[in-house]
Amino acid sequence: MGADQSLPANLFGLSGWSGSGKTTLMARLIPAVAQRGFTVSTLKHAHHAFDIDQPGKDSYVHRMAGASEVLVASGQRWALMHENRGSPELSLAELVAKLSPVDLILVEGFKRDRHPKLEVHRPANGKKLLYPDDPNIIAVASDGILPGCPLPVLNLDDVEAIADLILDRCGLGRRR
Repeated sequence: MGADQSLPANLFGLSGWSGSGKTTLMARLIPAVAQRGFTVSTLKHAHHAFDIDQPGKDSYVHRMAGASEVLVASGQRWALMHENRGSPELSLAELVAKLSPVDLILVEGFKRDRHPKLEVHRPANGKKLLYPDDPNIIAVASDGILPGCPLPVLNLDDVEAIADLILDRCGLGRRR
């Protein structure tokens, strides 16, 4: 089982159990990559229903009234919300196709999908490592020692080394 050929080469994922530090690492990786002159977009998978608008807001009223999509726009940003309304969840490839072109797409979650990933692991959480069951995990970032791990193990706090690994894997080099 190799990487999904329908996904772009500039896509790289962070995978790990809840509480491992994926979001914290993502928040540190984005500026580290952007400071090198690369544009970055992110895609995060949520395992539950979520709202980005709030009850009482016009966008919420439109969505609850049955709109399939609601686009909210201002001078600073725009956001498009799409309701599946019983349709199947989109695949990672379908979601990526909705993004504007960028140098690097970082994905958080989607741990069952077939794309190159860095496993984020904290031994203190007591969870098993994912890499033995996922051949798409190419390295592990951890705050502990992982004896016997056949993959490269990076220090979870060494964001620059993690950025180097991701950029090299995606063929982007180390532009500054």
